[in-house]
Amino acid sequence: MALIINADCINCGVCEMDCPNEAISPGEDIFVIDPTKCTECVGHYDKSQCVSVCLSDCIFPDPAFKESRDQLQEKYARMAS
Repeated sequence: MALIINADCINCGVCEMDCPNEAISPGEDIFVIDPTKCTECVGHYDKSQCVSVCLSDCIFPDPAFKESRDQLQEKYARMAS
């Protein structure tokens, strides 16, 4: 499942720097996550790096993009090739 950043984002940018897939970018008011690039760090790390470093605890699973761990691994493999 891709992740999403909610309105509690404080625009610090820490999450953007830690995303191995470059899925996080500045939005109009808050940072946003591109669900086509987000693998929840599957293929890179055991835990989602953005969630680990978020200062405002505003990153959650995006219910609009439900994916299994296997699907996230496949997405990672496609992006890595």
